[in-house]
Amino acid sequence: LALGRQEVAAFEAAPQHHYLIRSVDPVEPRLAVPDATYLLARGPFREADEQALLLEHHIDVVVSKNSGGEATYGKIAAARALGVEVVMIRRPTLPDVASAETVEALAAMVDHLLVGHLLGPAAERGV
Repeated sequence: LALGRQEVAAFEAAPQHHYLIRSVDPVEPRLAVPDATYLLARGPFREADEQALLLEHHIDVVVSKNSGGEATYGKIAAARALGVEVVMIRRPTLPDVASAETVEALAAMVDHLLVGHLLGPAAERGV
């Protein structure tokens, strides 16, 4: 399971499987399943190391969140190279919020919002 420690509890509904759970922080409480192995480690991990881990633990399915970054891609590439099934959990839809490409653009957005909020629409028009 490559989900993060907060999401692994759902897998207690399928106790017949062996679970390898690698996390940065300890999983507490531990899963109420008879066969789980816990590894504490922080990535990113190289694809070759991920392949070795998958082989060593006889992993036949990787369940992972789509984090949208490259830091965790090594495990996906390793699984594909070994023919291991990957179940990818889609990222949640992010709310539509204002964003800026640069700090300067962000500062201008904040200034615009503050002027409109504190001084009212007339100040924005220069009245």
